[in-house]
Amino acid sequence: MRNFKYIQPKTIDQASQLLADSGNAALPMSGGTDLLGLLKEDITAPEQLVNLKNLPGMREIEYSGEGLTIGAQVTITEIAESDSIPEQYKILPEAANVIASPQLRNVGTLGGNLCQRPRCWYYRGDFDCLRKGGDVCYAVGGEDKYHCVIGGGPCFIVHPSDMAVALLALDAKIEIYSAGSTRTVPIDEFFVLPEEDTTVENILKPGEIITRIQIPALPKDTKSHYSKIMERQVWDFAVVSIGAVIRGTSGKFDSGKIAFGGVAPVPWMESDLNQALSGISTDETSLEKVKTLALKEAAPMEKNGYKVHLARNLVKRVLRELQEER
Repeated sequence: MRNFKYIQPKTIDQASQLLADSGNAALPMSGGTDLLGLLKEDITAPEQLVNLKNLPGMREIEYSGEGLTIGAQVTITEIAESDSIPEQYKILPEAANVIASPQLRNVGTLGGNLCQRPRCWYYRGDFDCLRKGGDVCYAVGGEDKYHCVIGGGPCFIVHPSDMAVALLALDAKIEIYSAGSTRTVPIDEFFVLPEEDTTVENILKPGEIITRIQIPALPKDTKSHYSKIMERQVWDFAVVSIGAVIRGTSGKFDSGKIAFGGVAPVPWMESDLNQALSGISTDETSLEKVKTLALKEAAPMEKNGYKVHLARNLVKRVLRELQEER
């Protein structure tokens, strides 16, 4: 690990200015659960780390008639155990509870979880890949078991965030602060596909800091669920995951949204699948039919085609479980 300066600003203005003035020579730090690994592995070597953890106004979970707001510095454990999150948003604590281990959840933050870097073993290893400024994606023709099946090219990472999948299904918005002003972007506009830029995963520029996540109000008849398939039951990333938010009565879904994790370089959503959820019966035949709409444009690599089958069966299982809750 190379030497760096550790700076603890007292206000978000100071933090933003420090990051903006230093450009790529400085990085923000929240819980540090991902950043520490990147530093140890010499994937990144900033001259300065700017601590965001103690900045005021970013540690609250608030619910009102307009919806739910969660500060970017709220820890994953706080989301998992919060009494302030209503039942229809239970997708959030469900996603939080399957992230990493209790020790990491205790320090990892919501903002950090959204901004973590990919876990691709070529990116994390001693390879000069596209995401590190090289000219080759070593997953192509290499060990591709955990890489993406859709949305890839020229880089085939998968996005590692569980919270992002849940928030995408909830139509969340991300509040971003920079240079004395705040802007809010829909979460589906926050992440960046490799075809746009192979070196970054989101739209944040130097000096921009996530402050809060805004989640719209949900009707009382809304149900939500997060389901994650892992090879290990702790400290593991999704092979495939699904976040689902569904409205409906017994025997029928009125509307719904399903988001996928573990299958694409960004949290993934498909309009055809979500449109098909409106007005469908919840009988076995209908669920079997609707699951085939998932990942229709998938282009698996040599060893990861199993993800398509997992994703489709997980769609059916999650929809069945949500129906049984009614």
